[in-house]
Amino acid sequence: MSHFGACILDPAGPHLTQDERRFFAAADPFGFILFARNVESPAQLAALCAELRACVGREAPILIDQEGGRVARLCPPHWRTWPAPLDHVAAAGPRAEEAMYLRYRLIAAELRACGIDTNCAPLTDVASAATHAFLKNRCYGTDPGAVARIGRAVARGLLAGGVLPVLKHIPGHGRATVDSHLALPVAEAPREALRAVDFAPFAALADLPMAMTAHVVYPAFDDRPATLSPVMMGLIRDEIGFGGLIMTDDIGMNALAGEPAQTAREALAAGCDAVLFCNGTADEKRAVAEAAGRFSAAAQARAERALTARKAPDAVDIPALAARLETLTDGRGDDD
Repeated sequence: MSHFGACILDPAGPHLTQDERRFFAAADPFGFILFARNVESPAQLAALCAELRACVGREAPILIDQEGGRVARLCPPHWRTWPAPLDHVAAAGPRAEEAMYLRYRLIAAELRACGIDTNCAPLTDVASAATHAFLKNRCYGTDPGAVARIGRAVARGLLAGGVLPVLKHIPGHGRATVDSHLALPVAEAPREALRAVDFAPFAALADLPMAMTAHVVYPAFDDRPATLSPVMMGLIRDEIGFGGLIMTDDIGMNALAGEPAQTAREALAAGCDAVLFCNGTADEKRAVAEAAGRFSAAAQARAERALTARKAPDAVDIPALAARLETLTDGRGDDD
């Protein structure tokens, strides 16, 4: 089998154009990512997912950011609404692990019903007083041990629902005091503090199938953002011990300067497996796909291994799970 294209790309709208069909068939990206602009209804979304997979002739992973809270591409009236993750964890208190398992098992059911099989969660960045508002309430807490346990519950819920989790933002975005969509964050902390706090949840979840990088500079280790840093990518592999497929965060974000195609080359040279590129022009997407080329043999093996974790959903009573989640987060959960 030929190697997949070492990129993950997005369609422009709710239906593919003829140009997009031809381009995706030629580029053969590892997978696709969807945004709110791609979503109109469950039937339309299922048709789009089928069309994307038809372009590449295989069950390519289709990703989405469905954290709940502010980061939710599927919204009412067709899909559930969710509180911010940090608020949900607080509401559940000592039952946070079970609550977050149930939350993401329910999210997985909604995603799979539309053909989406990969969710960009869990987010195991450790929050602090300084964490930028763009990230803060998307986190699960301020204690790395608790964040790791809740992150594990999130991943288990997704996997049980037939959805692959993507661990983010490795090796840790919590110290970012600026929004990486707009500027490049710098995590000013000594090595041991980073290891004990920021990196720890990722080490605890290093067996997950896929992860997404942080566009963050860690000056204690290197002056380049992790996505473009051979030093940090080596640390993620060797010290944190992450053995799965590593994709970049969106290389179109303002945290990374320069032409997307050149950034793609730098990310792959640093040790990323796949380049995620979103919201670009058609010409930029073509340039990124060409620059990314095909997976290396090692990346192809990691991609294939990740896809083997994609199972049929377990048989569950969804209304019963939703009712149980409600009892855990309305103050009655400690009494049963």
